[in-house]
This record gives sequence, C-alpha cells and structure tokens, in this order.
Amino acid sequence: MRIARCFVLWLLVSVAWGLGAPADAYAADRPAPRTPARQAERNRMLDVIRRYGMTDETVLRAMAGVPRHEFVPPAQARSAYADTPLPIGHGQTISQPYIVAEMTRLLRLTPQSRVLEIGTGSGYQAAILAEFTEHVYTVEIIEELAAEADQRLQRLGYDRVSVLHGDGWEGWPEHAPYDAIIVTCAAGQIPPPLLQQLKPGGRMVIPVGPRYAVQSLMLVEKDLDERFRSRSVMAVRFVPFVSERTGADR
Repeated sequence: MRIARCFVLWLLVSVAWGLGAPADAYAADRPAPRTPARQAERNRMLDVIRRYGMTDETVLRAMAGVPRHEFVPPAQARSAYADTPLPIGHGQTISQPYIVAEMTRLLRLTPQSRVLEIGTGSGYQAAILAEFTEHVYTVEIIEELAAEADQRLQRLGYDRVSVLHGDGWEGWPEHAPYDAIIVTCAAGQIPPPLLQQLKPGGRMVIPVGPRYAVQSLMLVEKDLDERFRSRSVMAVRFVPFVSERTGADR
C-alpha cells in the first residue's frame, strides 16, 4: 500500500514539474511567523503520516515544528500540508511528507549527529534535520535554489544549517566524517565519495535506480570495520541526481 500510494502521488505531481514557480517566486522577504501558523493543517498531516505506521515521536515532533508552507512557492501554499510532493521550480520537488518522515527516521539522529544532505531543494528536509542536531550540512547543485534555501533557513531561524552550492556527488569533505547522510535525488549508483565520508557506524539513506522511473530507497550502513551492508526499504520516485562534474544525470 505504501509503494502504490507513493507511486501514484508522484505521478500526479510529476506532470507539474515544468509548471512550478521559479525559486525567486518565494516571498523571501516575508517575516518569520511569530506564532505557529496553520497548526491544524500540520496536525492533519501528522495523522496521515501515522496511518502509514509511523510511531517515532521524535520524528513526528520535528514534522510538527517545521512550517512546511514556508518552503513551497505561493502557488502551492494551499497544498503545503497535503501528503504529496510539490513542484518548487527548476524541475525540482519538495518531497511527500511521509517520505521525509521515513527517511529521517531511518537516520536515527541524535543531538550529537553530524549529518550531510545532498539536494537542498527548498530547505525543508534540512529544517527537519535541524530539529534534531546543530550539525547539518546541505549541498545543492542549482545555484538559485541554494541561495534561496539559505536565505529562507536563516529567516526562519535555522541558522545552524550550513548550505553549499556545489556538486553533491563529491559530498562535502571538509566536514566529514558524517554520522548520517541523506540523499534526496535518485542516483544510478551510490556515489563513492559519500561512502568514504560516512563515519564507521554511520547510516546513509539514498534512492537508487533509473531516472524518472521506480527506484529503491536504500539504507546503507557502514560498520566499525568499514564494511558496508545495504537493504531496500521501499519503492520511490525522485528527481535525478545531477553531477556538475559531468553535466549529466548520474
């Protein structure tokens, strides 16, 4: 049921990728809300996530605390808390809330975790990560999205998040090793630099498979002897992993 629902929701939104507002359509100069806005909608979103079987209260609290409507273009604001991915411009999407919650849960974050995200997008997943730890590093290849996400995160008080415009295939070696790595775009293979930057005992969540097709959400674990084991968690569909180094989808 999870696979089918995620697949259908992706198909519904995929046709809208080209219709998404450009990054500069966000009201970047809007003041941060002084009180929790749209909390009732957020609560309904959490009810849907719970129906999938999500019982991790730390993840649910993080999802409850982040104003998702601040991370979507104005044209998508009414649908911000629907359990579906939404276009954010530049052919990119903000992931379905349930997928955000599940990928976050798989990382098993603690306040001490150092976490790397590949594919910043609008910054929503990074904000969720920042609810767990102050050590969040995120890389975005599209310069406009990186700049907008950085400004948005700062405005909303997530100044603990470090944003880099760069090639996510190479990771962010300056801050390695990482206890957790989360990749929000689909790669044909797991990038070797990310495996190298994962700390022994660390966990990586990454969609792997062909572009614009069904992929496998993989959980990769690196043991203390630096051996890897991986397993497929569920079927998903993500936008492709693009490498600046080659100018092509990886």
